[in-house]
Amino acid sequence: MKVSNHSFWERGVDTVEGIIAVQNVSKHFGDHVVINDLSLTMGRPEIFGLLGPSGSGKTTLVKMIAGIDAPSSGTVSVFGEGMPNLKLMGQIGYMAQADALYEELTAKENLEFFASLYGLNQTKRQKRIVEVMEMVSLKSDLKKMVKDYSGGMKRRLSLAIALLHEPKLLILDEPTVGIDPVLRKTIWDKFESLRDNGTAILVTTHVMDEAERCDRLGLIRDGKMIATGEPGQLKRETNSSTIEEAFLFYGGAGHEN
Repeated sequence: MKVSNHSFWERGVDTVEGIIAVQNVSKHFGDHVVINDLSLTMGRPEIFGLLGPSGSGKTTLVKMIAGIDAPSSGTVSVFGEGMPNLKLMGQIGYMAQADALYEELTAKENLEFFASLYGLNQTKRQKRIVEVMEMVSLKSDLKKMVKDYSGGMKRRLSLAIALLHEPKLLILDEPTVGIDPVLRKTIWDKFESLRDNGTAILVTTHVMDEAERCDRLGLIRDGKMIATGEPGQLKRETNSSTIEEAFLFYGGAGHEN
């Protein structure tokens, strides 16, 4: 069940502009403009989905928000601090589109390594390893070599690593690619539970049923944010029955951006 904006206020969550604030950001590589004067804010814990086709700039944007890359112009801040900012890494969980795993190690050894980077003590480390692997249904594969994991299992392990240190902000780039529909639903149920308990989640997706489960969406095309709003709002404003139809409307040649 989707949580209304009103319920966030009732729980007294701080609604400053400081979870994520992207202001007039552009990013170019040589003459190629990837992000063009884009702005977005997240002021309270929610699931904010970035929806757009391949090459629209979603991954470049989340890398800048995660502090992995810097904008060519404009500003990016997280929790009121300018990014990149190493001291915020302990508050951010980042899952890249490409799995960054040590294939010659077991899943448990990968988790142990990343837990040590996050500074988790031994007791906390073991507890969280079990919790996150249960969350992604991989507990029975803890001692398996990562090179023997399927593509979908690697995505789930990458998600478990991003969750290890209980970050305040989760940044997830196409987290469910290659994961079967039943498990994908379970993972999204967990995202909603995390959101309800105060974790802010920024997720990129091209899956329409996932977009429907987001509290708000940002529609990106050619490096520009062409619309933002709740899924139902975007459909109502465009007289659309699906998010895909709404996206096509906002990106259409006849629509004023």
